[in-house]
Amino acid sequence: MLPENGRSAADLLAELAALKEADLPVHGGKVTAYVYDTGRAEIRDAAARAYMEMLEVNCLDPTAFPSIVELEKQVVGAVASKLGGGPATPGIFTNGGTESIMLAVKSARDARPVARPRLVVPATAHPAFHKAAHYLGLDLVTVPVDTTTFRVDPAAMEAAVDEDAANTVLVVVSAPSYPQGVIDPVPEVAALAAARGIPCHVDACVGGWLLPWLRDAGEDVPPFDLSVPGVTSISCDLHKYGYAPKGASVVLYADEALRRHAYFASAAWPGYTVINSTVQSSKGAGPLGGAWATMQALGESGYRRLAADSAAAARKIIAGVADIPGLRVLGDPAASLVAIASDDPSLDVFVLSDKARDHGWLIQPQLSFPGIPANVHLTLTGVSLGGVDALLSVLAKAAAEARESGPPALPDGLVDALLDLDLDTVDDAGFAALLSSVGADPAGGPGGMAVVNSVLDALPPQTRESLLIRFLSSLYRAFD
Repeated sequence: MLPENGRSAADLLAELAALKEADLPVHGGKVTAYVYDTGRAEIRDAAARAYMEMLEVNCLDPTAFPSIVELEKQVVGAVASKLGGGPATPGIFTNGGTESIMLAVKSARDARPVARPRLVVPATAHPAFHKAAHYLGLDLVTVPVDTTTFRVDPAAMEAAVDEDAANTVLVVVSAPSYPQGVIDPVPEVAALAAARGIPCHVDACVGGWLLPWLRDAGEDVPPFDLSVPGVTSISCDLHKYGYAPKGASVVLYADEALRRHAYFASAAWPGYTVINSTVQSSKGAGPLGGAWATMQALGESGYRRLAADSAAAARKIIAGVADIPGLRVLGDPAASLVAIASDDPSLDVFVLSDKARDHGWLIQPQLSFPGIPANVHLTLTGVSLGGVDALLSVLAKAAAEARESGPPALPDGLVDALLDLDLDTVDDAGFAALLSSVGADPAGGPGGMAVVNSVLDALPPQTRESLLIRFLSSLYRAFD
């Protein structure tokens, strides 16, 4: 409800601070997902001030606000220079990886109009491609990955494409994929796509602004960017390893004609002429200003240092996990993303995640997938190196506690009941009772999610999705 009279800024900020007390910390490295921290207050301050400077600028009309054109040129140009492009490489600044991916899929679809457009992706490709296919009307074809390396097999991708090459409008690979942090064989997949005249998109949203700096620091990084023949577009999030405020991402194209297919224009109404380079029309220029300032404040040496520190943190975690009984790292991570599974039936990774949360650390659970066990995921950033020993200690302690507790006991018959349940027939009160029966609190809080995750893990993806949609709906209910 709005107050009758306006409140003071001090009062409002005090309430915001109180509301944030239940939030996870966004600095210090104890949250190993969602946030990226340089550990340098002056960088955050520069970004915040630039963000506020551009707060009221509307990116809807670049002719009215030429500052956004210059800032976007500088940001896109900097990204292109590290991802196999050059000063003339076309690109678009977006408000996140999903929007970058949406535009890449739209470009490919519109560049090759067919009756039933197909999108071929590895099973480890980000769900943003599923979302793009859903929104844009493409048939999604997912290709299994090797369950040891977690990389997609080029031959399997080729077979999937050739099932209907005439209608395949885009092939996707990841550098790296999020779940296990491994890089797909980009040159091989891009080559097979090019041989059929099909665009190939590299999803480097999580690694695009990390891998080039790791290469500069001497790491062995395989080819993955626009310099690879056959790669026609690539996405890179700057609010991840670019450490910019959210949301900031870039999608680059190998040629201008493909970028133009991302645009939308409409003059078929009596109002102002609409021309958009992104999904959004009106949008604030704060993220663009914040990204530009972060990149300029850190500079190349800053990014090299942060990348080297995140890689060193990942190596220490991988070595340390090998010394924790019952735990193992999945695959051979090429970046600072590490997935950890359990080889001990008495050590449940969902319980481990809860125990770590009880000790003040967020360690992200990942549900099982055909051939891939349930696991926990760590995103390690520049600030993580200083806390590696503490994180390994928490992992060891949480693993021991999880083994002692044992796997969570699921309510009898619940999984079978959920499989047969038509959620459309369940009202909000009934769904709240269902959440309560498995100990799920829509308001969140530490611990207590192992049973929920175990129930979800026992269900097929489609049922999981239906339950999660209802969960999100219940979370945002305005009134009781």
